[in-house]
Formats: sequence, C-alpha cells, structure tokens
Amino acid sequence: MFYDAPWWLPGGNLQTIYAALRSQRYLAEAPSFRRERWTAPDDDFVDVDFARPATAGAAAGQEPLLVLFHGLEGSSASHYAEAFADVARERGWACAVPHFRGCSGELNRAPRAYHSGDFEEIDWILRHFRAGHAGPLFAVGISLGGNALLRWAAEMETSAGRVVNAVASVCSPLDLAASGHAIGRGFNRLVYTRMFLNSMVPKALKKLEQHPGLFSADALLAARDLYAFDNVVTAPLHGFKNTEDYWTRASAKPHLRRIVVPTLALNALNDPFIPAGSLPQAGDVSAAVTLWQPREGGHVGFPSAPFPGHVRAMPEAVCGFFSALLGATASGAK
Repeated sequence: MFYDAPWWLPGGNLQTIYAALRSQRYLAEAPSFRRERWTAPDDDFVDVDFARPATAGAAAGQEPLLVLFHGLEGSSASHYAEAFADVARERGWACAVPHFRGCSGELNRAPRAYHSGDFEEIDWILRHFRAGHAGPLFAVGISLGGNALLRWAAEMETSAGRVVNAVASVCSPLDLAASGHAIGRGFNRLVYTRMFLNSMVPKALKKLEQHPGLFSADALLAARDLYAFDNVVTAPLHGFKNTEDYWTRASAKPHLRRIVVPTLALNALNDPFIPAGSLPQAGDVSAAVTLWQPREGGHVGFPSAPFPGHVRAMPEAVCGFFSALLGATASGAK
C-alpha cells in the first residue's frame, strides 16, 4: 500500500487534524487559480477555479484534466485541493475545482445548496468540462464529493466512460448512515461536528434571509449534530423526506456494483468519520472498482515524511492510479 504513517503522528484523529491545520504542503509553488462562473441549468451559478500545468507538454485542451470535487464545506483553498493542484501541475496536467453551491465565498441565488448524493450536479459539471476539453479527463471526489461522484458513476453506468476516463473517491462516506452516526458521537461530535456546524449554520441562516420560510430558524439553531441539520435543511431542500431518507438514498455503497468506468475508492481504516466495518468489500463492488484501504491516514490526512511533514502522498498515489490507466490505454493502442 502507498501509505505508511510517520511515527511521530499516530492515530486517525492526529493524522486528520494535523494534515488540515499544521502540515506543510511542500508545494513547488502555490497554486494560482483562475476563476470562471458557470450558469447552472436552474439559472444559478457555480464557480470553478482552474490551475494550468507547469509546462506546455501538450496543446491546450489536449493535456489531462483533473477535476476535483471538494468535501463538506471545502473549496479550492482546502489543503487537499492545493496539494492535488500542485501534483497535477508537476505532471503537466490541468486542474479544476468546481465549488459546490455556497462554497466559493458567495451565497448562491437558488434555494438549493448541495448534498452527498448530488449526482445531477456532478453530471452537468462533468459534461461541461468534457464539452470544452479534448484530452483525458479524470475526476476525484473528496469525502462528500467522492460519494456524490461514485453515485454519478453508478447512475451513468456505461455512459460515464463517454464523459471521463476514470474517477476516484478519497475518504468518502459511502455508507452515509454509518458515517453520519459516527461523526455525531464522542470526540467527533465535540470537534468535527462543531467545526462543520460553525460554518454551515450561518450559511443556512443567510439562505433563510434570502428565501424566507424555507425552513424553521428555531429548528436550525437547535441543531447540535449533522443528523439534526440534515433533517431541517439538507433533506427538505433537496427532495428527501428526512435525514434517514436522505442518507439511505444518497449513499453510494449499495450502487457500487453498477459502476463500469475505472474507479478507485480509497479509505483509511482509521478514519474517525467512517467506521471501518462500513467500508465496501470486494463483493460489494464491480470489477471496475479498485479498493485501497490502508491501515492509517485519517480523514483526508495521509501526512508523510519527517517532521513537519507534507500532504502530497495521497494526491501522488491517486494521480499515479490515473497515470497507470493512461499508460495501459497507450500500450493497448499500439
């Protein structure tokens, strides 16, 4: 397996928190993103940040394009997004980070936001990329973004391969109920749940000002975990009856046997958000899905190297998976 945790950073929580807050990224240079605003099918907008490759090894539009769907409350400024952009740049690949609605720094216009099973949003975004890019197209989803991406791959079945060359999910809660309950207990509730709600609740209140009567402000302010937040906001805004209905219908795990496009599902066994027992096994997936489940890494952590470490190991491994597929395709074409 690609990852060995540094001796000085034991355990899933430390690997998660240190990677997000303290680990140096060892970037050859800070990503320089150029933003585009795309009009969505419902006349709302989605902001997409682009980073170009370091060298012009292929004609513009012919080089591989890496599309990264961020996690809950993430953005192109997330540590993993910057690391992926840097690894892509060094490989001569273009990189793009589409922001889920409300995550680009500006409140969106429509009542809807985003959710873990938002494969319709994934679909039009990826098709927009494909229409404007002739070269290989790879998509990687982090945490929430990965679950939504694999839901898309399953829904599209054989047609997914006409849009992307391959996809990958990283530390994704493929069983949303198992992960949702896990993050609502103990240390997770005190630290991670509080962190997410500190971002999500103010955004939801602004959305309520924008669309009065959309949901109950009192119920929102009473929410103390993601289960309650999803019951008040996420589920009703996106056509689900309640949290149970949302978590059940949005989870990718029951659909992984339907995936046809080459897929990597990477999950650390010590991820504090995702119980190891809930992860898919070989019998749960199609032959197109490769499972990587290293013992350590935390939640989108995978810090590496001597102190103070860096967070490039995981992006390099994922991009290596994609590169191997490119190499196999080239060999097969000879």
